[in-house]
Amino acid sequence: MTALATVVPETRATGPRLGWLRDRGMGASILVAALSAAFGVLLVEITAYIGAVLQADPFIGDSETLAFVVALLSVLLTVVAMYVAAIVTANTFSTIIAGRTRQIALLRLIGATARSQRAQVGKQGLVVGLLGAAVGLLAGLVLSVVGVQIGAQLIANAPSDFSLAQPFIALPAIGVALTTWAAAWAGSRRVLSVTPLQALGGSVERTHDEVSGKPGRHVGAWVLLIAGAVLLAGGVLIGLVTPLGVVVSFFGGVLSFTGLALGSVLFMPPVLRLVGRMFGSSATSRLAAENALRYPERSSRMAIGVVMGVTLVTMFAVALESAKRLMMSQVTGEVPEEFFAPMDAFAGVMMVLVAVSAVIAAVGLVNLLTIGVVQRRRELGLLRSIGLSNRQVRRMVLLEATHITVAATLTGLVLGVVYGWIAAQSLLGSVPTLPDFIPAGLVAPQIPWIPVAIIVVATAVLTLVAAATPTRLATRVAPVEALAAD
Repeated sequence: MTALATVVPETRATGPRLGWLRDRGMGASILVAALSAAFGVLLVEITAYIGAVLQADPFIGDSETLAFVVALLSVLLTVVAMYVAAIVTANTFSTIIAGRTRQIALLRLIGATARSQRAQVGKQGLVVGLLGAAVGLLAGLVLSVVGVQIGAQLIANAPSDFSLAQPFIALPAIGVALTTWAAAWAGSRRVLSVTPLQALGGSVERTHDEVSGKPGRHVGAWVLLIAGAVLLAGGVLIGLVTPLGVVVSFFGGVLSFTGLALGSVLFMPPVLRLVGRMFGSSATSRLAAENALRYPERSSRMAIGVVMGVTLVTMFAVALESAKRLMMSQVTGEVPEEFFAPMDAFAGVMMVLVAVSAVIAAVGLVNLLTIGVVQRRRELGLLRSIGLSNRQVRRMVLLEATHITVAATLTGLVLGVVYGWIAAQSLLGSVPTLPDFIPAGLVAPQIPWIPVAIIVVATAVLTLVAAATPTRLATRVAPVEALAAD
């Protein structure tokens, strides 16, 4: 009765007073939505401003093709940012629901239905999306004002009558709110499987045996993965005839990566197991490796965001480098450095824009690691009660974060090279080449090692930053108090 008394008032507080917004993980979810909305609004304004600059240019002002390409890139990058945010949000809500398993089961025990509980989580996702979209809309407009002022100082033919009141700036904010709502609904599907009997236990995450024992659960992931692979292959073949093959490849990439994300619990554990062998055989190292494998859903949710960020940055770097090498092969004699200056500048801008999606994924990793440590208070308390020191517990949490980020980085680099080559091939395979103006055919993938090194260093820094808060939380609670926690 004491447990029921503590749960029922909390559920009332989640109503008009929005007390659930103080739950760990909700603030970071709002931040993810705000980053996505701000990024989308900024892209809309940048695209409109670049279009106005191009129209004012006396040489290329009439180039409808260039304007179309800029607009298309804006749309694609906005969709990518919303896609990343949706997966991060869905994973966050899945982790939060896993931590509420016992509370949900208690509510089921006193008569609440699974659908009503899931509807409540969906409403929470909508509120998170609306708050994040509103904050992101304002932040995007402020950044746009600053960007226009900087552009007016740097660009010779800057348009003087440009207006920030663009008709489509609300679309990214609306899209982020709806995407967050849908992601919360998708992440809350675990609610439907929670039974009243689980109120008597303490399990919150499915173990490896429970996950691998139901292969039918992953049919959708395999369908998306296979369909995406077919579209990727079709994009490469179509790209030998027309650059529009890149559009087919884009949808193939979205479908195939969605399949990987949904089936990450199948694909990530083998990589985690392989990486775990690199951490030595000490007790702390073995504990960290086993923790990552024991609950594959939790580890896979943490890893897939980093995989997504690394894949995106690597993909754009490989695609741009491959295009640059193809252009260099068409120029005879010594190539002056300023020849590729516009392309390098464009590549730099694109990498910065894509890096925003990687930042969104990084926020998700920090959030999920923190929630995971909070939900494992009993486990960490038990380890400390049987003799592990504070230093060993902190080292174990840091090794877990390192384990996951190393596995995710390696996976993302491989996927990024593959996706980047497919993007370059489907776009450039039909481009006429000198001296006979025949199609380029197969384009060799080019790996820019400097961006790859930057990605590796950035993920190492991300590991330290992501593990800072969880390692403090892991040793803040006394062992006896942790063991007595619900």
